[in-house]
Amino acid sequence: MLIKEKQIKRVVIKIGSSSLTSMHGEISRRKLEKFAEQIVELKDAGYETAVVSSGAVAAGYRKLGCLDRPSSLPEKQAAASIGQGLLMESYSELFLSHGYVASQILITRSDFSDEKRYGNMHNTMNVLLERGIIPIINENDTVTVDRLRFGDNDTLAAKVAGLIDADLLIILSDIDGLYDSNPNDNPDANLLERVHSITPEIEAAAGGSGSAVGTGGMKSKIQAVKIAMAAGIDSFLGKAGREHILMEAVEGRAKGTCFKPEPDAFNLDNQKQWIAFHSGPEGKVTISSHGIEAIVEHQENLYRSDIQEVKGRFKDGAVVRILDEEGKEIGLGRINYSNEQLSDHTADEELEPAIAQETFVCSRDFKLPALV
Repeated sequence: MLIKEKQIKRVVIKIGSSSLTSMHGEISRRKLEKFAEQIVELKDAGYETAVVSSGAVAAGYRKLGCLDRPSSLPEKQAAASIGQGLLMESYSELFLSHGYVASQILITRSDFSDEKRYGNMHNTMNVLLERGIIPIINENDTVTVDRLRFGDNDTLAAKVAGLIDADLLIILSDIDGLYDSNPNDNPDANLLERVHSITPEIEAAAGGSGSAVGTGGMKSKIQAVKIAMAAGIDSFLGKAGREHILMEAVEGRAKGTCFKPEPDAFNLDNQKQWIAFHSGPEGKVTISSHGIEAIVEHQENLYRSDIQEVKGRFKDGAVVRILDEEGKEIGLGRINYSNEQLSDHTADEELEPAIAQETFVCSRDFKLPALV
């Protein structure tokens, strides 16, 4: 059960494919209407809401002439091109009937990895939300190739929540929440109502995909929650079919699992979120024990004199991985010198730090290797 402890204004809602489609894989008008009505209820109460909606491929593949969900990438992309239009048309019609306008935003992972586009998305979504528009967000399945995919909309929703500084991420699916073991196999499994940190035991309890029309299982939801918690955002996981689940979630009385960071946990600001989860490090630098003590223990800047080895080619301003002398990753940071400048041992020492503390993210605190 959620316990309401902070003021919630901005909410990101993720809805899974199985929660929007019929047993035949097409859009269920009844399910979509119920979901839209709950969002309208939030809007009427003054909440800013963004929706990360699955269902494009599931909605479009039968119109493409496929009897089953396609497995090849071209067919999935073709189905998505049909389904996106059907999904957006339905959302727009339903929200307009209640006096609200919906917008469509299609995103690829490269939109997050490019810092300029990341900033543009941030600004665009803020304008939409502040003016009462309901952004409908999805991965651009029509053009996305596997290496540029988020993998699932749970991860996309968590990254969107961080992008727009949301107060709450709500992940709706066909499950009640996180259990201490698989409830399908263990009738005595207990629903975990409140989680403050993602432990190895919790990750071990995460299973596979629970639906034939969805791609995200509990494991992907836990990964998404980890991203949200690192940004200081509360998350809620609950069953989409429950009446008034959205309003009950924001009011702190819904059945499900609330993931709430500890009050003293480190929170990533928008710049550090980009470095940690989206940047795509371009090189590696090995630093001395003195440098580790400075940047990790004392939260000070890192200087060129503490850099012992440079690997890769990168320009000044790039994000690099920071390693200790044994090759273990310490964190990620924005480097103020190119690889050539760092390798030029005849260059004079400069006052500018190699990596400033405000652009450094420590792997120890956020377990970055599993998320980047």
